[in-house]
Amino acid sequence: MLELNYWFFVLLLNFLVLLYVLNIILFKPLVKLFTEREDSIKGSLDAAKEMNRRKEDAVAAMNRELKEAVSKSNEIFDTSRKEGLQRQKEILEGASTQAHELIVKAKAELKTDAENARKKLRADVEKFSDEIVKKLVGA
Repeated sequence: MLELNYWFFVLLLNFLVLLYVLNIILFKPLVKLFTEREDSIKGSLDAAKEMNRRKEDAVAAMNRELKEAVSKSNEIFDTSRKEGLQRQKEILEGASTQAHELIVKAKAELKTDAENARKKLRADVEKFSDEIVKKLVGA
């Protein structure tokens, strides 16, 4: 059976001393190393999550700014287009008014020129008719 003699206690003491020494030299440093590694990994993961969150915030802010810029540019474009159309309308109305004035002026000049030509033709007709009458009577 199992004998409890002197060697049993020596081996037990040897085992306990070895366990204590290994605990101090090997187990505690390994546990500390694993804990530090776990903390480092956890810190890196937290930092990565924080960077990802900041990236998402930056992307969202950039998208908002882009939408605002597009909206503003569309607004400026619409305003410019309306101003251009208004300016075009004003220019066309001015050109139409000038054309109408030129036509009225040209008609008045033509009427005056036609009236002068009629007067001149009447005078020439009277002169020719007097000459014809003189030639016929004097002949």
